[in-house]
This record gives sequence, C-alpha cells and structure tokens, in this order.
Amino acid sequence: MKTKILLSIFGLLAITVFFSSFGTTQSKADSKGPLITNSFAIDKGYYGYVWKIYVEAEDPTGDMYKIISTVDQPGWGHYHPDAILIKPQNRHHLKGYIQWNTFSSNTSYITDSTLITLRVSIFDKAGNESNTVVFPFEFVSRSVPKYELPSPFNKDDPRLGYVNIDLYDPFSASQEVPEPHD
Repeated sequence: MKTKILLSIFGLLAITVFFSSFGTTQSKADSKGPLITNSFAIDKGYYGYVWKIYVEAEDPTGDMYKIISTVDQPGWGHYHPDAILIKPQNRHHLKGYIQWNTFSSNTSYITDSTLITLRVSIFDKAGNESNTVVFPFEFVSRSVPKYELPSPFNKDDPRLGYVNIDLYDPFSASQEVPEPHD
C-alpha cells in the first residue's frame, strides 16, 4: 500500500515538472540579455563638468529594464551602484546619453588628476546583464577641448537619465566620509 502511494506521489510530481516546462517565461540560462552595441564618452573634465555618457543598446526580447552605473576611485574604492529605469518605448532599442553632473554635495573640490572609472551595463527584467562598457575619466583644472560626437551619436540623442553618485576626495581631511564599499 505504501509503495502505491509513493509511486502515485512520484508520478504526480513527474507530471507537474513535465507540464511546467511548457511555461511562457524564459529562465536566465536560456534567454538572451541586452547588448550594448555602441558607446562613447570623453575622458577628461573639470570638477563640476556635466559628463554625457552615450550608449546604444538592444535587447531581442524587448525587456531592458535598467541601466546600472558603478564608480571606482583609487584611494576611495567602490561607490554604491546607481540605477536608471528604462522607459517602455526604449526597452527593445535605446540610444542616447546618461548625464552625470560631477559636482558632489559631499566635497567642495576633487583634486586635479583624480582618476575615476565608470562602468555601465544594462539589465533586463529577467536579471540578465549586458556586456559592461568602461569609461575612464580624469579631473583636470583646464578647460575641456571641443569634440565632435562620433556616429551613431552625432544626432540629437535624448537624455536617458541622470547618474546620481556623489564623489569624495579621499585626500581631504576636512570632510567626514563613510567607509568605502567593496
């Protein structure tokens, strides 16, 4: 009797697993995630510079969800990531720029020659991450030379959102800074 009950339970479990594989959602392992196909940003600017980071991306499933930006700074470490939600009309294909106003409320100045690295990737709703693009940036006191945007960004591309990361000057003794993040 116990054997029949165990076989019945095992059979029901097997049938449930078999039919659940016909669902409409894809798992992370077999879905294609977003792909950043083009990117551009200048690599120098003064403290307070309005930095525009241009990206073009596509997602075959049309469910791009958010742009994630992370910053590394020698002498400080990793900052908390920042997320920009992607508008529904841009979830299959997006092209534009994210804007970072590099002036920070945490410090009045970033030392000349301070280097940071911005990493940008895109996640879809299933949690799949795109390739990561890396943008080095050096703070300089001199003016930024004029530049021309390369194709495909030489048109009126829209702003996709703002990067909200406040920098710290690790060499300033006058500011209270929290512990850096790993």
